Amino acid sequence: MDELIDILDADGNYTGNSIMKSEAHKRGIFHPSIHVWLYTKNGEVLIQQRAKNKDTHPGLWDVSVAGHIGAGEDVVDSAIREVKEEIGLDITENELYKLGVFKYSYQHHKDLLDCEFHHTFLCELKIPFSALKMQESEVDDLTLISLTTFQMELERNMNSQKYVPYEMEYYETVLNAIQKRL
Repeated sequence: MDELIDILDADGNYTGNSIMKSEAHKRGIFHPSIHVWLYTKNGEVLIQQRAKNKDTHPGLWDVSVAGHIGAGEDVVDSAIREVKEEIGLDITENELYKLGVFKYSYQHHKDLLDCEFHHTFLCELKIPFSALKMQESEVDDLTLISLTTFQMELERNMNSQKYVPYEMEYYETVLNAIQKRL
């Protein structure tokens, strides 16, 4: 779905201008997004398999919830909205722990250069996995994976086509932060 998003400069600062998401991806213009990593107290992390019709990383396993921040939309409001849309979970601002903002750029093909700043949050999953409801247009599957197994798979399969190819440093930052919250 195309939407109006804010334009950021190469340092992540808002420029005061907006653009359609499709145009930002075509031209490699930086824009904000959210990542919400959900974890359980018994050391599991929720990951989603991106829908096969997505224009970026179709079919790959990814962060629990990810999405673009609409033009003028508050970052936290966007995170709460995306969690509800993608997995049917109602959360509050108090349940979100802001981990940081991470710069990301990936050339999918000659007409798609994704340049984002991921506003990244952690959130404890307090309801049963079976109560989650996938947004079928965005998510093909959900699973819980132990932090240990996820870490091992990432290290072993960094060049495989199973997970979205973020920098290993990003994954390690997220997994270490979750570990500290257990």
